[in-house]
Amino acid sequence: MGDEVVTLLGSLERQRATFTWKCADLTAEQLRLRLPSSELSLARLLKHLAWMEDLNFTRDLAHEEVPAPWADVDAETRSEWAFESADRDSADTLYALWGSAAERSRRAVLAALGPDGLGATYRDGNGNEATLRRLLVDMIEEYGRHTGHADLLREAIDGRVGEDPPGRPVAFTVG
Repeated sequence: MGDEVVTLLGSLERQRATFTWKCADLTAEQLRLRLPSSELSLARLLKHLAWMEDLNFTRDLAHEEVPAPWADVDAETRSEWAFESADRDSADTLYALWGSAAERSRRAVLAALGPDGLGATYRDGNGNEATLRRLLVDMIEEYGRHTGHADLLREAIDGRVGEDPPGRPVAFTVG
C-alpha cells in the first residue's frame, strides 16, 4: 500500500527489476540474439532504455548534460546509434551503462519531488511542459513494452520465463 508517489515509483522499479532479470547473466553473444521477425535484441533494448533514462530524467527532468556515451554522439542520431552500436558493446558495458543511467534517474526523481509532488512541472528537450507524474507513467509504459520484448527474447535464449524476478517484491520508499 502507498500513496500515488510510492505506487508509481514502485511500478517503475518493478518494471526495471523485471527487465534486469530478463537481461541478467548473459554473454554479449546471447544479448545480441534476434528473433527472425525483429531487429530487437536484449543488447539493443538495454542500450535503448539506458538512453531513455538519460534523455528523460537526466536531460529533461534534471536539466543536466547527458553523459558519455550520449554526449559523444550527434543529438540527431542518438536514438538510432543506441540500437546499432549495442551490437558492438560487451555485456559488462551494456549492464553498466543501463545501471548507471537508472541510478541517475532515481536521483533526478527524488530531487524533483518537492512541495508539488507528482504535479511538479518541467520542460522537456523540445520545450514542452510536462509533469513528473506524466514522465513516470510514460516510463512505466516504455519499460512495460520493452520488458515484453525482453520476455520473448530471453525465452528464445534459454527458456527463462516469468512475470517477476524470484524473491521478494521490489519496494520503493521516498526519503
